[in-house]
Amino acid sequence: LLRRFVRPNLAMLGGILYAFSGFSIYNVFFNHFHEAIVYFPLMLLSLEMYMKDGRRGFFAVTVFLSALSNYYFFIGQVFFLVIYWFVRLFSGDWECTLSKFLWLLFEAVVGTAGAAILLLPSYFAVIQNPRTESYIGGWDFLIYNKPQRFYDVIHSFFFPQDIPARENFFPDSDNKWASMSAWLPVFGCTGAIAYFQSRRHRDWLRRMLIICFFCAIIPGLNAMFQLFNWVYYARWYYMMVLLLVLATVRCFEEAEEHPVEWKHAFGWSFGVTAAFALFIGFMPESWEPDEETGQLTIGLMKHVDRFWIYVAIALVSLALAWLLVVVFQNDRPIFYRWSVGVVASISLIYSWYFLGLGKANSNYTSHFVIEQGIRGGDKIHLPDQQEDATQFSRVDMNAGMDNQGMFWGLSSINAFHSIVPGSIMEFYPTIGVQRSVGSRPESQHYAVRSLLSTRWLFDYANEDPVYKEYKDPEDFFLVDGETKMPGWSYYDKQNGFLIYENDNYIPMGFTYDQYMTRSQYDAMSQNHRELALLKALVVEDADEEIVSARLPVMDESAEIFTEEAYAADCADRREQTASTFRRNNRGFTATISLDSENLVFFSVPYEEGWSATVNGQPAEILKVNVGFMAVVCPAGEDVTIRFDYMTPGLLYGAAISGGAVVLFALYLPLMRLFDKRMRRRLDEEFSAAPDEAATGTEAAVPPPSADVPLSSILPREEQGDPPHDFDLYKLYPRSPDDSDETDT
Repeated sequence: LLRRFVRPNLAMLGGILYAFSGFSIYNVFFNHFHEAIVYFPLMLLSLEMYMKDGRRGFFAVTVFLSALSNYYFFIGQVFFLVIYWFVRLFSGDWECTLSKFLWLLFEAVVGTAGAAILLLPSYFAVIQNPRTESYIGGWDFLIYNKPQRFYDVIHSFFFPQDIPARENFFPDSDNKWASMSAWLPVFGCTGAIAYFQSRRHRDWLRRMLIICFFCAIIPGLNAMFQLFNWVYYARWYYMMVLLLVLATVRCFEEAEEHPVEWKHAFGWSFGVTAAFALFIGFMPESWEPDEETGQLTIGLMKHVDRFWIYVAIALVSLALAWLLVVVFQNDRPIFYRWSVGVVASISLIYSWYFLGLGKANSNYTSHFVIEQGIRGGDKIHLPDQQEDATQFSRVDMNAGMDNQGMFWGLSSINAFHSIVPGSIMEFYPTIGVQRSVGSRPESQHYAVRSLLSTRWLFDYANEDPVYKEYKDPEDFFLVDGETKMPGWSYYDKQNGFLIYENDNYIPMGFTYDQYMTRSQYDAMSQNHRELALLKALVVEDADEEIVSARLPVMDESAEIFTEEAYAADCADRREQTASTFRRNNRGFTATISLDSENLVFFSVPYEEGWSATVNGQPAEILKVNVGFMAVVCPAGEDVTIRFDYMTPGLLYGAAISGGAVVLFALYLPLMRLFDKRMRRRLDEEFSAAPDEAATGTEAAVPPPSADVPLSSILPREEQGDPPHDFDLYKLYPRSPDDSDETDT
């Protein structure tokens, strides 16, 4: 993409700036973010090639790849491309007929439809999350509700950003994991400031920089790139970063055509950088002396050493950038070599420091993460976690890594993931457990573990003093090692973890002897609900008629909600449980023996896509216990229950993708044939024109052949490929005698 605007050596410099920008380094933690960083320039390149060169098909392919790789980033890219298209069009850089626009729209739709096999299932999964229904509005649309966030936005252009989970410059900005970083190695935003000052207001890139800046500082415009959701993220900054890179390298590319006042640009950069360093570094937290020391606390940052290292990186980078500009003005060949080397060196130094800082602030050593965390699954041996096990149980983690059970291949009640069935998001708040991006019920929620068939609990047995200091004193264990949760016994030590077994474990697939309606459940005290789920099956009000014919309704006034009653209820639930429970990649199968017709409960999240059979006959799945599933089963020995899952929207998405592929396969040859006919007709019209030689004028210059690429016709500059956009006047230079009518 950059080579369409600048010569190759500057394009290489720009590529390094983009690849190692603050945004890229910051998001190493989110490794899948880099796919969007890769695909976005291809989308812009394909759009440029369509609008300027008439290249068909490439845009549809890049849209397909981007939509297929990450739907979240694709939404932001769509908004950005629309803005980009209009700015280029109204800046006079592109010409567009209705036909050209409609075919561009066709490619965009076909490319998106081609990814429907993943987009449609993703849509059905995401809309279940209540966070998608929270839109930004009111004053929050216009002004950030966190005052420090505004300053952090400005700071992100001039400094390398803090590590994701450890805010330092602005501790109360609430920008953890927000991906807010637009810093370019060495140059920062100095090149963008220089470009802005040296171009007139009609310049398209200047306009885009202004728009991006306002999108960054106005909350509602920032939220536009994630469908106006109220949760703050700046995960569209990589698109703005690409424009900052382009502005920087074009300052060098067009130095003669548009002279740059580098002194003014560096003055702004040094001034803003120094202002942040001085005000944050030397501003007292309070004008009242500390009671113990009697001295003022100087500095608003959290970590003094880390703060000044970041300041040093920013200032040294600006000094190096100034030296590179001086070299450019005196010896350009050397500049090209030195600029790449300096940018690469600063990128490596900053990257190493950033990653090392993140590692140093981790609660676990590399050995733990690799040997015990990731590869530790082979060292875990539990009776119901083997491949031939006929029973099923879940595990719980205390002070382990997020999603630790998943690394070990064990079913776990702990899940750090934003996209989970909506029923999970509905269930946890009813028992007082916050569920935003992680499932982490505290120790006071002991009953939910038995409801979810949790049998094993892993507690990391690290004796390191630093770890003990980090370990939350309000976790599952008392000082003497006894569990705070009732009914847990020590089992074994494996893979460096102490393993505890739940004495009140209930196998997957069990029955109840009474029920309550959802209305009754909602009317209960929140402290009682969790225990009540082990006493009675909670059914939706609309399904009461189905259940009331088989179970009596619970009388809440006759129930006792104590730890002793909890143990007794768990024992009652174990009286009739599934004798076998096996999973595969399509669902699960259970067998159970029942004395009478009853509902069998499975703590599997309720959602569209599940179907069930009982003894081979289709069965209705009921939503029970505020987000889980149950089916009615007849009395008998070894009743077989089968649940199958088909991802909602997958088949329809596959059909749409298949249709889009067929359309695209027809589109390319038809458009190729159409373009050839149009060129042939233009050639015929040109050949039929009167011979100017007969009238004493110069012979007509023939149009370029349709088979010859435009790049081979454009004049080549001494130091590389032509940097500027395609211009007809470069093909057909005007003579001094040409009039305005000739132009027309």
